[in-house]
Amino acid sequence: DNSEDAEEEGSDDDTGFFSINESIVHSTNVTTTQTAPEQLPAKFSSGISGASNNYPLDNNFECVVLSQDEIVKYMVECIKEVNEVIKLPTTTLRLLLHHFRWDKEKLIECFYDPNHQDELFRQAHIVNPFHKDPSTEQACAICCSTKPVNEMAGLECGHIFCTDCWRHYLTTKIIDEGIGQTIPCPAKCDILEDDRTALALIEIPAVRRNYQHLITNSFVECNRNMRWCPGNNCTNAIKASYCDVAMVTCTTCKTSFCFQCGQSGHEPIKCKWLKRWQKKCHDDSETSNWISANTKECPKCHATIEKNGGCNNLICKNQSCKYEFCWICLGPWEPHGSSWYNCNRFNEDDAKKARDDQERSRAGLQRYLHYYKRYHNHHESLRLESKLLDQVQKRMESMQQQVSWIEVQFLQVACDVLRQCRQTLMYTYPFAFYLKRNNHSIIFEQNQADLEHATEEISGYLERDSTQTTNLTEMKQKVQDKYRYCSTRRKVLLDHVTEGYESDYWEYNEDV
Repeated sequence: DNSEDAEEEGSDDDTGFFSINESIVHSTNVTTTQTAPEQLPAKFSSGISGASNNYPLDNNFECVVLSQDEIVKYMVECIKEVNEVIKLPTTTLRLLLHHFRWDKEKLIECFYDPNHQDELFRQAHIVNPFHKDPSTEQACAICCSTKPVNEMAGLECGHIFCTDCWRHYLTTKIIDEGIGQTIPCPAKCDILEDDRTALALIEIPAVRRNYQHLITNSFVECNRNMRWCPGNNCTNAIKASYCDVAMVTCTTCKTSFCFQCGQSGHEPIKCKWLKRWQKKCHDDSETSNWISANTKECPKCHATIEKNGGCNNLICKNQSCKYEFCWICLGPWEPHGSSWYNCNRFNEDDAKKARDDQERSRAGLQRYLHYYKRYHNHHESLRLESKLLDQVQKRMESMQQQVSWIEVQFLQVACDVLRQCRQTLMYTYPFAFYLKRNNHSIIFEQNQADLEHATEEISGYLERDSTQTTNLTEMKQKVQDKYRYCSTRRKVLLDHVTEGYESDYWEYNEDV
């Protein structure tokens, strides 16, 4: 068949990108279980220690941390699997897999559909290897110079360029434009450059490394079961058995994050609602709310009007409108007669509707600001408490002059618990913002208040009281009591939220 013909033309055991003789070796499984506060690592301060998964999950969910080299090996292993079924050059297979976002089954299905094979290669911007026309010698189409064949290079489309022009073109695309996965032929014929050609032409090691990084990055981004670790300067990726809401922790940098959305831990709110909340906080929608709360629309042409005087007799400044109305009731001014200073039209249906809309807008804005201010306050506290950690660590170093290292670790654990609770509290407010009020939401608010009180207690003690205590035994007992109570209240809150997810307690306001 066609695949056998293609194999004779160039099937190999090497991608031209990386050796495929080695099988991938996975690293240590990533844990998703709750870590007791006393067991938290002493030097774990930058991430969320012992993050737990409080969403209902399949117990079969597994994930592993992959280094850059392991990502490459995993990618090559995927190519080898497809190469056993489709006998094409492996460089061609990688481009096809990228086109299908590394969905092997979909590629194989489309490849063996005889009615759409030509369309498959056309959409992937690859020359169909079963219909190749032999290349012909020609002058470089970029610099117009004529050179020996061994100083020329080209893709399967037949366009030939000198190696100097090729190198300059590839370097520009890789370094300046950050393109590696989909570099087109310089002739702009839409055929994509393959790995073997690129790596044979690129001589500068830094450009080669950048090119390989761009391709592995594209592989991870396209694979729905893989996520880059968001830790500072961390080059690991997390590979999971399937994509789900789960808190995972990188075994190298100890950063914990949500596998589904890639953001830092955001329990109890789900990814969908967090995304909506963040959009609401960053776009201009609340500016519109302010306008609605502080201005009114002309009842006739709906132009926005801000009242800047005491008179309630308003005339629309829109030259094509000039409508005269009452600012108080929004009804036409004419029925008010000579009583311009006293509006008595409160029962008019149109005016009542306009006033109700205005009040709803104001109430919506006040409700949003209530939740946003508390969300933002915990966000700022979380940022400022990183300074508290520095102070605590200095205090621990000072205390080690009198006692052993292990005896002062309770302060490190307390800081980690404080950070956990503060981050959970921060995300309880967008969660509550979208909740409809019912008996379970009232219980949630009570749990939220308890956790908030306990968190402020331990925060205040670590910032002020602990610095004034000289009795180490007394201080240790108080700190441990406080962080254990905080952990308990956090668990109660998250367990209740999880129960609500499993039993469908939570109802949401979709239109806020």
